[in-house]
Amino acid sequence: MALRVGIIGVGWGAHVQVPGFRAAQGFEPVALCARTPQRLERVAARLDIDSTSTDWRAFVARDDLDVISVATPTALHHDMALAALDAGKPVLCEKPLAGDLDSARDLVRAAAQTGLPTACGFENRWNADWLAVAAKVHSGFLGKPYLARVSRSASYWHPDHPPQAAWMYDRDQGGGYLAGMLVHDIDFLCSAFGRPQSVCAEVRTSEPVRDLPDGGRLAVTADDTAALLMRMECGVIAILSVSVMGAHTDHYRLELFGSDGTIIGDGGLRSARYRAGLAGDDGLAPLSVDEREPANPDVLPSGLAGHAARALALMLHDWLPAFDGAPSAAPTFADGLLSLAVIDAAHRSATGEGWVDVRL
Repeated sequence: MALRVGIIGVGWGAHVQVPGFRAAQGFEPVALCARTPQRLERVAARLDIDSTSTDWRAFVARDDLDVISVATPTALHHDMALAALDAGKPVLCEKPLAGDLDSARDLVRAAAQTGLPTACGFENRWNADWLAVAAKVHSGFLGKPYLARVSRSASYWHPDHPPQAAWMYDRDQGGGYLAGMLVHDIDFLCSAFGRPQSVCAEVRTSEPVRDLPDGGRLAVTADDTAALLMRMECGVIAILSVSVMGAHTDHYRLELFGSDGTIIGDGGLRSARYRAGLAGDDGLAPLSVDEREPANPDVLPSGLAGHAARALALMLHDWLPAFDGAPSAAPTFADGLLSLAVIDAAHRSATGEGWVDVRL
C-alpha cells in the first residue's frame, strides 16, 4: 500500500513534488496545504487532488497522512518540519533545511529522537549525469583526488530580468543563491568526497535595491554572488562560485582532477555534457549517463519541472527502505545541516573572519 503524502506549498510542491511522488513507487500525493485559498484550490483542481487545507498545523497531524513534505519558503521549514515530526510523521523537507544553523541543528536532534525517516531535497544527486559522476568518483576513477571546481552563472537577478518572489531577496526568509543554488553543489561534493574542514569565502549583494515594475523598490539583503574555497578532510581543495547577475548567462561547469583521472562537465545549467578520461588515455571521452528511470515515468511533465521531478522520483525510491528501518541512500536532515554549516562558515568568512572551520 502506497504511503499517503501531504505536501505543504504549491509552488515547487505542485510543479515538481506532486509529479515526483507520482512517478516514484510506494508514494501517493493525496493532500495539499497552502495559505492562499484561491491559489490552493486552483492548483489542487489542476493536479486532481481533492483534499486541501490552509491550516498547516492541523494538516501535519492528520491521521490520513503518512508522510509530510515541506516545500515552502525556507524560513517556514523549521516549524513545519518539527511539528510534523512531533506528530509522528516522516518528513521530506526542501533545501536549504532551515533558515539558520541553530534551527537546522534542532531539526537533526528531533529526527534522531523520533527515529523517523527524514530526507532533505537534494534531488540533484539523482540527475542522470551526477549519478554517473558519483559512481566514477566512488569507484576510485580519479585515484588520489586533487581538486574539485564548480561554477554556475545565470541572469535571474540582473536588472533587466523580471523580478522573482519577494522572499527570495530577503536573507532572513532564506533567500539568496548561495543557499538556493550553490547548496546543491556543496551537497554533491560532500557526498562525493566527504566532510569539509574549513571555508574561506566572499558573499555579496551586488545591487542592494531592486526596482519593481509597479514603480516600487525592494530592499535586497540576500546574496546574488558567492565564491568559496573549501578544504576537505580528504585533502581535496574545492572551489565553488555562483552569480545570477550576468545578462544572457546560463552556464555550469564542473572539474574534478585526480592522480589517475579527470572528469569535466560543461554547458548550460540543465544541459551540461560530461567527459572523463584516465591519465593514460588519449584524451577525454563522453561520459555515459546513468539510465535509471522512475517506476512511472509517463506521469512526468516536460521541461525543467520534469527534469527535477524525475530526479526526485529516483531519490524517493532510494528513500523508501528507510520506512522499513533499512539503510537508505537518500540525503537526511544531517546532510541538510552539513550544507548549512558550510554556508554559515562562508557568511562568517565574508565578514572578515578569514578561514572558518565548518562546525556542526
